[in-house]
Amino acid sequence: MDRGDRREVERPSRLVQRRKRLWGLAGAVLTLAVVSLLSLAVGSRPVPFAELLDTFRAYDPLDDRHLVIWELRVPRTIVAILAGLALGIAGAVMQAITRNPLAEPGLLGINAGAATAVIIGIAAFHLTAMIQYVWFAFVGASLAGIAVFILGQAHETGTNPVRLVLAGAGLSVMLGSLTGIIMLNAPLEVVDDFRHWWAGSIEGRGFDVAAILAVAVTIGLAVALFISRDLNAVALGRDLGEALGVRLGRTWVLACLCVMLLAGAATAGTGPIGFVGLVAPHIARLMTGPDHRWLLPFSALFAAILLLCADIVGRVVVAPAEVAAGIIALLVGGPFFVAVVRRYRLARL
Repeated sequence: MDRGDRREVERPSRLVQRRKRLWGLAGAVLTLAVVSLLSLAVGSRPVPFAELLDTFRAYDPLDDRHLVIWELRVPRTIVAILAGLALGIAGAVMQAITRNPLAEPGLLGINAGAATAVIIGIAAFHLTAMIQYVWFAFVGASLAGIAVFILGQAHETGTNPVRLVLAGAGLSVMLGSLTGIIMLNAPLEVVDDFRHWWAGSIEGRGFDVAAILAVAVTIGLAVALFISRDLNAVALGRDLGEALGVRLGRTWVLACLCVMLLAGAATAGTGPIGFVGLVAPHIARLMTGPDHRWLLPFSALFAAILLLCADIVGRVVVAPAEVAAGIIALLVGGPFFVAVVRRYRLARL
């Protein structure tokens, strides 16, 4: 079979694959829309869907059910979606740039660095608004990422995936201890305001948090898609990436800026939430393969669905009390982490 015949055979298969991905993307968007409606209706005070529709068609500020939906559940749902999008993109970018299937902001200490910096900003400088302490989150995420990367390639010419995970775990423990010390010695009002935040709770988040997250996700997704072709080459290895003409330095810098922005904003908005950025890219990869032009949007959507579902489960599992979405994510992500480790044995990492 000559080259012309091969191209004629490959074109239909590519069209079929593209069509499947588009249908999968549409299905993910539809699933997210359904889960979002469920998020608006479910809680300590369930709201019928008919009443939910009335809230948007004829909002009555004197109706307490309308107030619950519009003032509490709408911003909470938006924040959960945006934080999920951020963590999904950050996880996919980190797995590509480190060539590590276990990489994600929570496991590699990025979230812990952002969280510690936020707590320092709150306790030392009495910051109360996200627009103030989100900058601390960016700095903390950056410093933690640099530290993990340096430790991950200590005494070696390249980055060792196993060492990278161990460095991230060790740094997370150390930063978690530091955060605990700061919280124990902080004023009671600081501890009371941010104990739910530290557990990864989305309860009480408003439109101001959603607005900052929207800006961060927009910029982060744009940067990630801009380098998506380069990520395909980088994921093959440094030598192959250079052979394909990829500017590795620029790709690394842009990828790190993307992760810093997304993980920092998500942590500042919802607290440190782990495993969402690990699980979503692996699920997305089953549908898209390794092409990051498709993997990134799928990872973002799946992470948003996972985090929103975790928040919904947290509202009903011990109703009328709540369990933080971050805790539910840990319960689901822990077994998944074990499964990934068993699949990618340490010798193969």
